[in-house]
Amino acid sequence: MARELPTQVVQDPSAGFTRRPAPSVRHPDLVLALDAYADDHIRARMYGPATPPSPTEHALRLNVKPAAVTAASAQLRALWKRELVDFQPVDERGIPVGGRPHFPYATCPDLTAEPEEELREILDELARQGAYLLYGELLGDGGRATRRFRDILTGALSGERPLRIRVDSNLFLPWPMLCLPEDTATGPDSHVFHRFLGYRHQIEQTGSCYPVFPEAEAEVEAEGAEGTCPPPSPPVVSLNHDKGIDPEGVTRAAEVEAALAADTLCVERTRREELLRALGSGGLDEQLMYFWCHGHFRRTADDNSPLFVVQLSDHKDIDARAVLSRRTTGGPLLRQRPLVLLNACYAGLPGTAELVHLGGALIEAGAGGVLGPQIEMPQMFAAEYAYAYVTRYLGGRETAGEIAHGLARHFADTWNNPLGFAYTLHCGMDNRLERTG
Repeated sequence: MARELPTQVVQDPSAGFTRRPAPSVRHPDLVLALDAYADDHIRARMYGPATPPSPTEHALRLNVKPAAVTAASAQLRALWKRELVDFQPVDERGIPVGGRPHFPYATCPDLTAEPEEELREILDELARQGAYLLYGELLGDGGRATRRFRDILTGALSGERPLRIRVDSNLFLPWPMLCLPEDTATGPDSHVFHRFLGYRHQIEQTGSCYPVFPEAEAEVEAEGAEGTCPPPSPPVVSLNHDKGIDPEGVTRAAEVEAALAADTLCVERTRREELLRALGSGGLDEQLMYFWCHGHFRRTADDNSPLFVVQLSDHKDIDARAVLSRRTTGGPLLRQRPLVLLNACYAGLPGTAELVHLGGALIEAGAGGVLGPQIEMPQMFAAEYAYAYVTRYLGGRETAGEIAHGLARHFADTWNNPLGFAYTLHCGMDNRLERTG
């Protein structure tokens, strides 16, 4: 008679592969992978339920130099700052128009009162160049295989249903700011916003940095089969900020601070040493880390790889190396895999092969995802975005990707403001704050 023999597993041959993911984690509807090969060409791959059935993934070689695409991406981000954030209406003599504030699109998040024709002209230009970056710079060589790949991608992106998209690439494009061609607008009431990928879909960018999962055997035995630390109750969050920003209190920064402290254990930090000491203390239990500070680039010996830094109230640089140097063991510094809302100018930009960006360093340190703007973001809009995001995320019902997508649509639909498309999510599309109480 057949009988089951007793077994005992004494090792972990799958290295944790068989552990169940968080309940909210699902496979994306579309995965687009772009691999840059030196400065010669790009290998593009595409797969997922949103693509036509195929025995293999859809793939082709793009005969376009990665450096050219990177440069075009930088030019698009510069266009957003120049044409939208820094826009100043002038008369025929080049004198600022009377009766309107300086930089009207930066000082007031609600653009519904701005001249419709003027705003539409700006949005049309952003959309035109966002579409050209995708379909002209990246997918514009005109070969038969490229046209087929482009048609499949456009068919998926132009559908009515919002998709969950993962762009897995060491080549970074500003995906939420890219657009569909003008002739793909759907319906008689379609607005130019409907062409922006950030309006249509949830998007996360992955590449050289991926969230880590606990691997220590002791953790698995002590904390259960999931291999994760149980979430604290109440949730632990942190406010890492520069108190010198908005001293007059004209933004909603104070309301964001109050929202973070409501029904949570909120840790406030205003100095670099406080943050770095906490990171090096052996593992933080924070589920949401919010940064409200300035971000800028520090010149290095190699001017081609400037160092991105943020500063809190003490105005001391915090960069990727400062974070990663606190890792003295192989385990993550951030045990709860928190979402990091890095609300600082340029914080949504990626690193390079030579230099890890601060966001990438936080992911390597254990963050589940990092959300930040790719451009110099006006303080008024940044505070509005943060208040809306923090209050929804702390509710524990929506994922990070759902909220980012919802807010991009909200600000576009209600305030005619496209700046929500400039926020980019690095990993963490399925991150959700878990409440146990």
